[in-house]
Order: sequence, then C-alpha cells, then structure tokens
Amino acid sequence: MVGVLLEQEELKKLAGEKAAEKIKNGMIVGLGTGSTTEYALRKLGSRIREENLDIIGIPTSIHTKRIAKEEKIPLTTLEENPEIDITIDGADEVDSYLNLIKGGGGALTREKIIAYNSKKVIIVVDDSKVVKALGIDFDLPVEIVKFGWTATKKALEELECEVKLREIMKNEPYITDNGNYILDCEFERIEDPPEVERMINSIPGVVENGLFIDLVDEVIAAGKQGIVTLDKESTVV
Repeated sequence: MVGVLLEQEELKKLAGEKAAEKIKNGMIVGLGTGSTTEYALRKLGSRIREENLDIIGIPTSIHTKRIAKEEKIPLTTLEENPEIDITIDGADEVDSYLNLIKGGGGALTREKIIAYNSKKVIIVVDDSKVVKALGIDFDLPVEIVKFGWTATKKALEELECEVKLREIMKNEPYITDNGNYILDCEFERIEDPPEVERMINSIPGVVENGLFIDLVDEVIAAGKQGIVTLDKESTVV
C-alpha cells in the first residue's frame, strides 16, 4: 500500500511540474488548491529563484496563499487584476468532456470564481482521476450557508443523492475559508452534469457546487506510461 501511495505522489508531482513549465514571464496566474497543485506551486517557486520568472499569483485558498508565500511567489487579488492569464488547479474527477468534480479540499467556490475569470484553465491530475462519468467514485461537494442548513440538506436529498455534512471530527463541522458549511452528496452517477449544476445552484442556501462545467481548456494527466494531455478534442475511454 505504501508503494502505491508513493507512486501516486510521483505521478502528481510529474503532472504539477509539467503544468508549471507552461507559465511565462508577465503572466497573472490563478493558483489552485490541492496536493497535485502544490507540486506546481513548488516548481513555480523554483523557477522564480532560478530563472527570475516574473509572475503574479492569485491564490484560491488560505492554504495556497501560505504555500505561495513560502515559495516567494508575488501575490495579488482578483480585485486588482480581474483578468487572469492562466490558472493551474487540480480535480477530484475529470470526465471525457473535461467537466470536473472539485471541492475535496473545500475551496470549490473560490476555485470556480478564479477559473471563470481565467483565459485558460489547466487541470493537473494523476490518471486515476480520469473517469467515464462523474460522481461514481467521488461525492459532489456543495458549499452552503450555515443558516437553515438542514433545510438545504433536505432539498438536496430530493435530487436522489445521500447527503452528509462534512466534519473535521465528530460533531465538529468543516468550515470553508468563506465561513460556510460543505455538504457532500453521494450520487450513483451524475448523468447530466450541466443540469445537476443548475438544479443545485437554484436551491436557496447553496453558495456553489463542485461541478465545473465547460471551464477547462486542458488536462495534464500523469500515469505509468507518462504524461497525457487532454483537450476539447480528446476522447477519454
């Protein structure tokens, strides 16, 4: 088991560093959240030190901001720079249309805002995250306001999924960087991701959900056979 985990980390590192190579001088870069994206951030820090790479980053979470500061990556905000050249982020699942489930790390709302305002979005994953259909292996995170959360949970359950409040320990809810709760929704599979996204976001109390539809330009997936780059013309089997 240890060997499998080590191999997966090596694949994440390969994908993250490959994406970091695409960043050029003068870019405003969206900095995603997650273990694979962290490898990209470390590589960017190395490039800044070794190549004098001149970039500015916009972090999607408090955790990412901390890593960026460790790596001496200059930071800005979306208010100061509302148009992002490129964003590098991870995903919990990627389907054949390059739609995603994100939010395992709890930063889905900020991640979606950054992705929406980016000229290009690159997703980095190990190939275990590439799936035939979303929702089969990973629950869909939904960020909700605390007020009336049980009513919001009940409304989500009407979409034929099992809904659980995310906790960091028993009876202690996970709190997002925005001060909200997350509900994790277990579907058998999500047949129509755009429609599910629309229905979830129409429920009062929902802030955002982890379905990223038609936001991704490129996926860098690392596997035992090396790097595979998927784009809108690619077909995943």
